[in-house]
Amino acid sequence: MKILITGGCGFIGVNLVRYLLKKGDYKIVVVDNFSVGKVEYLNEAIQDLPNKSLVQIVEGDIRNRDICEKVTQSIDVIVHLAAQAGVIPSIKDPFYDCEINIIGTLNLLYSAVKNKVDKFIFASSNAPVGEQVPPVNETKIPKPLSPYGASKLACEAYCSAFYHSYGLKTVIFRFSNVYGPYCLHKNSVVAKFIKDGILKGELTIYGDGKQTRDFIYVDDICQAIYLVLNYKNSDQIWGTLFHLGTGKETTILELAELVKSLFDKKIKISFAPPRKGEIIRNYSDISKAQKLLGFKLSISLEEGVKKVYNWFRIKSIEEIKNVEVLSGSE
Repeated sequence: MKILITGGCGFIGVNLVRYLLKKGDYKIVVVDNFSVGKVEYLNEAIQDLPNKSLVQIVEGDIRNRDICEKVTQSIDVIVHLAAQAGVIPSIKDPFYDCEINIIGTLNLLYSAVKNKVDKFIFASSNAPVGEQVPPVNETKIPKPLSPYGASKLACEAYCSAFYHSYGLKTVIFRFSNVYGPYCLHKNSVVAKFIKDGILKGELTIYGDGKQTRDFIYVDDICQAIYLVLNYKNSDQIWGTLFHLGTGKETTILELAELVKSLFDKKIKISFAPPRKGEIIRNYSDISKAQKLLGFKLSISLEEGVKKVYNWFRIKSIEEIKNVEVLSGSE
């Protein structure tokens, strides 16, 4: 099986490449424009694997249709992870968000049909659902609160359309809050809390900390993708979406206290004004993925956060500082 992973040098991408290589000798093509992800991140993740030579890295931008058509040749499955993946950046520049998320996805879907790709797995999020009474599931009517949520919703619709119009076997995964190792460049909350604890000795919560999220360890995301790669049952999953999470609601304050407890030094928790466009309560109903895909959770939040903390401990202070400067973090 030959797999194309877009955004394969990003956080989820490098974990997925590592996961798949540990599962078997998949041929993997990674395409990335390196605006966020770096080759170094991928090399670090797979350096100890004997079959790492099966990975080919291509520099390219999914907004370029010619590049999309080129990299999808002789591909069996596309795992589309590349995206503008933030609420706040999408509010600042909705046009950029649209170009990457909608036009980029359309380019890949079109190229997949043209080059007779069999399966297309699309990484979405809970952002299209918006503020709902949790748990969120596949039957909720989407109400996006941000341009990011709107663009992801548009991509979901295109995935459905390309299955029904062209027969491309699409699957949409709405990821809840994903965390894990190889996230040095990420500013999602688990990585941000750990980095801030290391560099500042202080964790900043936006709002009162009562807002909730569903935190899923990245290996469980990879497991779900792997299950679709090898899915051999009936056609009932194609053209549909699945919510992926743990089904457990965790407050940001609870997460902060968990991270704080891992440090052997005093860590302060401070509060800042809430940010616009962010959902207050959110966690996922994962029963559909469990029933149809055989999806099973493997790592608890406590175990997973400790794994990420231990991964950060092997990094130097200077390395973390340099990434924080490059990512524009305060």
